[in-house]
Amino acid sequence: MGSDARTGAVYEKTIHGVRITLVRGDIAEQATDAVVNAANNQLWMGSGVAGAIKRKGGGVIEEEAVGKGPIRVGEAVTTGAGRLKARYVIHAAAMGDGPTDVTGATRATFAEARRLRLASLSLPALGTGVAGVPIDECAGMMLSIAIKTAKAAWRELKEIRFVLWTEQDLDVFRRALEGL
Repeated sequence: MGSDARTGAVYEKTIHGVRITLVRGDIAEQATDAVVNAANNQLWMGSGVAGAIKRKGGGVIEEEAVGKGPIRVGEAVTTGAGRLKARYVIHAAAMGDGPTDVTGATRATFAEARRLRLASLSLPALGTGVAGVPIDECAGMMLSIAIKTAKAAWRELKEIRFVLWTEQDLDVFRRALEGL
């Protein structure tokens, strides 16, 4: 693992032909097939990850999302991506009772990605904002599910990218990935 000039990756690990990439950056700037929104179950887009996606991609994303809601915590739905570089936004409702909801929302996200036959997607650290899930628990859960997904990947899947806002969060995910 280390810096990769092709992807701008800070850390990368390939499992069964699928790159698991860790980068520090803005989820709304990612040019993957889909970006994942850390959503509430009403699918309103306020602050944090949702706010960044709405500001960059436009209110049309929220309008479409709210029209598909509410959903249960731990579920995910897909909308168009407005003006984002991505084609889709997968809204993963992870703001509930904690780690269990992050696990459910992460699994639901990969189910949506598989249904859409995506080659790449970018995920934030789900549940670590308003929901208050500790970053180390989030990293372990999300990366474990990503590795299982890579091992059982559909033919099109090539990259699972985790986009972390701070250097500290990136370091936690890096250590977790190295430990798996």
